[in-house]
Amino acid sequence: MDELLAFYAKNITGYKEKSSKVKSLLWMSSLLRLGVFLLAAFGIYFFIGNTKVVLAVVLLTIIVFVFLVSRHSDLQYKYHKFLALIRINEIEIDVLNRKFHHLPDGNEFNDPTHFYSQDIDLFGKGSFYQYCNRTALEQGSETLAEIFTENNIEKIKLKQEAIKELAAKPEWRQEFSAVATLAKTEIPYKKITSWLHSYKSFISKKIKHIPTVFSTISVLLFVLYFLGYVPGFSIMIWFLLGMIITSIYFKKINKLSSDTSKVQSIFQQYQKLIVEIENENFTSALLKEKKDVIIQNNKKTSAILQEFARILGALDQRNNMIFSFLGNGFLLWDVNQSYKIEAWIKNYGLAVEEWFNVIAFFDAYNSLGNFIFNHPNYIFPTIKKGGKLLKVENAAHPLLDPNKSVKNDIEIDKAQFFIITGANMAGKSTFLRTVSLQIVMSNIGLPVCGIAAQYSPIKLITSMRTTDSLTDDESYFFSELKRLKFIVDEIQNDSYFIVLDEILKGTNSTDKAIGSRKFVQKLVASKSAGIIATHDLSLCEVASELPQVKNYYFDAEIIDNELHFDYKFKDGICKNMNASFLLKKMEIVD
Repeated sequence: MDELLAFYAKNITGYKEKSSKVKSLLWMSSLLRLGVFLLAAFGIYFFIGNTKVVLAVVLLTIIVFVFLVSRHSDLQYKYHKFLALIRINEIEIDVLNRKFHHLPDGNEFNDPTHFYSQDIDLFGKGSFYQYCNRTALEQGSETLAEIFTENNIEKIKLKQEAIKELAAKPEWRQEFSAVATLAKTEIPYKKITSWLHSYKSFISKKIKHIPTVFSTISVLLFVLYFLGYVPGFSIMIWFLLGMIITSIYFKKINKLSSDTSKVQSIFQQYQKLIVEIENENFTSALLKEKKDVIIQNNKKTSAILQEFARILGALDQRNNMIFSFLGNGFLLWDVNQSYKIEAWIKNYGLAVEEWFNVIAFFDAYNSLGNFIFNHPNYIFPTIKKGGKLLKVENAAHPLLDPNKSVKNDIEIDKAQFFIITGANMAGKSTFLRTVSLQIVMSNIGLPVCGIAAQYSPIKLITSMRTTDSLTDDESYFFSELKRLKFIVDEIQNDSYFIVLDEILKGTNSTDKAIGSRKFVQKLVASKSAGIIATHDLSLCEVASELPQVKNYYFDAEIIDNELHFDYKFKDGICKNMNASFLLKKMEIVD
């Protein structure tokens, strides 16, 4: 961990030095713009009686000022990117020190009806998602949540290779994330793609060359005016004609400008993200496959997006009153840019969603690569179909402090069930979530916390936190029955690893014992595998009837009137329970 902390600290120092230099350049840039403005004002004042010279000074000032503003914007972007990189490295230091509860927790992705997400602390405060997530984009966050919940056991080796490759590119990952952090938009990406899909053009193809011809004539008129061949009145007439032509499309151009002003920034930033992907060399099959999506036959996607961002920026110049006034009068600026925007949408609008998906994929997978980078001692499970379902030496939960967590060996075969008993707080629930998360992480392609691991891919399904529903007028017991019915239905269609924390908690002891035994028998008959934690010692008798069932327990001891746990996973049935002791210890009962 010391090496990781040193790596991030070194990055922070380097980026702070770079940001300080850029900040100085920004200050100089501001002074330069002020100087140009004062110089132009002096020139206009000095040549106030010479219309031609004054006009030349104004035009030259506009050109120089546009250049300086663009240069200043580039410097601002570079400065903010360095600040983002500093923040990225500061977050990693916080997380390495177990401070991550201030990060986005993904609680919006929690789904009580999902196969396992509610039961294993996948989302929410202190969750695995909060610990792992470093996405910078809304779509990237959604993509990462989908990866966590898809319950997909296909192409695990390809996923492992892709995540390993990204883990080995910390500088590239941070650069990508910093650029993504600056990609802010006023509207969700889904609305952008929907707008592009449904857009209706309003400028005819016949107008395509008119702005170019009109602009050429405008330039010619100015040249002839300065040479003394045409009067200033002719330029005024031509200017009014340009304004009349523009006014024909005024309302529709206003609507287009309003829509595009909201998406201009995201296309500028997404173009930069596409450049990052295009310029990086990937060797793993999955990453190359995703990169191929943005490789066009004749033109780079980054160039296509840059073209669109440039056109959007050009139309946005209409918000500059002076430029809009002159540009529309002499260049038909708004008409020309609107036509270019519509032509771009027609050619590429349908492909944008696919490009956005690629960007979101890399945003999400960077989080997985970052997880590996921060956990170099974790082990990638050896994938063996038909071997041990799950075998991990020194397994532990990734969210527990590694200096305090107790490690256990896990070894379970296909079609085998463990029944786990144990005292309250002895470690049963943590063990269930550890095993569940090991399966989820393995399916995602992540390494697991252990020193050796073997895995035969299987989907996961759990029932550990059933709650009653006041909204649906359901009792706790009925909610639990619905969950068990869901499990029974699912195992008819596919193989699952089943994790249950108590069965039939909402009924009396006798009924619970009978029902639980029958349910376990049904699960075993389905050739499923899994773990069941229970306080009902009578359920352990199933092991004597069914060879697929084995009993394990977590123990507790009372030493010097204090309760002690070793959190070790042991063969057999628990004999020591602690409820009565705790009731007395806390003076709840005598």
